[in-house]
This record gives sequence, structure tokens and C-alpha cells, in this order.
Amino acid sequence: MTGKEAEPPRTVDEIYKDLAARRFGLIKALTQDVDEFYRQCDPEKENLCLYGNADKSWEVALPVDEVPPELPEPALGINFARDGMQKKDWLKLVAVHSDAWLLAVAFFYGAKLTRSERDKLFKLINQSATVFETLSGKDTSSKGSNKRAAAASGGLQDPTEVEVSALKGRKFEVLWDDGQKYTGTIKSVNKRKMSLYVQYDNDDASTEEIQFDPDLPIEGPDGFYEGGYRLLR
Repeated sequence: MTGKEAEPPRTVDEIYKDLAARRFGLIKALTQDVDEFYRQCDPEKENLCLYGNADKSWEVALPVDEVPPELPEPALGINFARDGMQKKDWLKLVAVHSDAWLLAVAFFYGAKLTRSERDKLFKLINQSATVFETLSGKDTSSKGSNKRAAAASGGLQDPTEVEVSALKGRKFEVLWDDGQKYTGTIKSVNKRKMSLYVQYDNDDASTEEIQFDPDLPIEGPDGFYEGGYRLLR
């Protein structure tokens, strides 16, 4: 994995946020960046693994040399099966192994949690679609019948309660580094790339592409994107 890992997450919320970021990176590798991911998984190379990193990036790399490793290792040798299967089936196989790895990492970090905390962590994880479900189009995490009420603060909603396709036309606000709040409109949605194309109210011409992360709560400090975008009613 790239660089040295930051301070390991310890609480339920920290562990879940770490898992969500790693999951985001894995999904990006298997969807938006699939051509580059496929290219890097050369069967002529040594045993390769797909890592999702805590900064939402992904990488294809050799397993770590350290034994035992600091973290559980993902499936080894995913590149060897690449040319022996249909591409879509191979990607789904990688997705299944990625889901297993995410759970291993989460509960590795959660080894010192209490029974009730582990139960809470599992329930949080189970609220989100797996990498496999997302890749195969079976992501139903935002279609549950028991919708939570809108967040009390500012009338904001949890993105897992919102159909991605229904985000088109929604208003948002964002706090930029200059300390100013800006508002705008979501002009279009690309589900495959998990991207939103937004236009700011102070700019009539250009649109900006941002990544949509359904695992970051809208009412939290990160919004539905690392930059702190928030949906408005």
C-alpha cells in the first residue's frame, strides 16, 4: 500500500469511515478507472493485489513483505485469472474478494471493540451496498422502505436516503477554503462514474465534476463529497 498508514481508527465511527473510504477506492477501480485497473493486472507479472486506501485511492501492487502484515492482505494473484475469464465475470470475482477484504480490515481494527460496538459496526456496514452489489447493479441500499427523517440541522438529508438519479436538479451548498458559502445546482448525474456535474449560482457558464460518495453522511462534516457539499431541500 502507498506510504505509511495514518493513526489506525479505533472507534466504531472511525472504523466505518475508514471502510467507506477504502470501499470507495475499490469501486472506483472497478468502474470509473476500470480500463486502467485492467491494464495494470497483467497476468505476466507476479502475484498482484487490489488495495483500497484510506484516502479513497486504489492501487494494484505486490503484497507487503512484512510477515505478519500490519493489516490483513487482499486476495493474492488476481491478475492470473484475468485472461482466463470473461472480463465482467473477472471483475465480479475481484469485487467479491474485495468485499471479504474490507470486512477483514474492519474487524481487524475492531478487535478491541465490545460486543455491542461490534454489532453496531456490522449494522453500519450492512446498511451500504457491497462492492459486488454496486458493480453488478444490485445496489438497493437507498431504496429501503424505512426512510429516516431529514436531518434536523438545516433540513439536510442523508444521501443514502436519496436515489442517485433523483439528485439532478437539487440545490446544494458548500463551504470553500476562503470561508465563504456557495450554492449551486446539480445539473446531471453519471451513476457509473459516481459523479455529479454541478453549476454554481455565481457562474452561469461552466460546470464542475465532483465524486459522489454515498457512504459519507450529508449531515456530517464531510457532506457527500470531501469538500463538504451538502444537499438542501
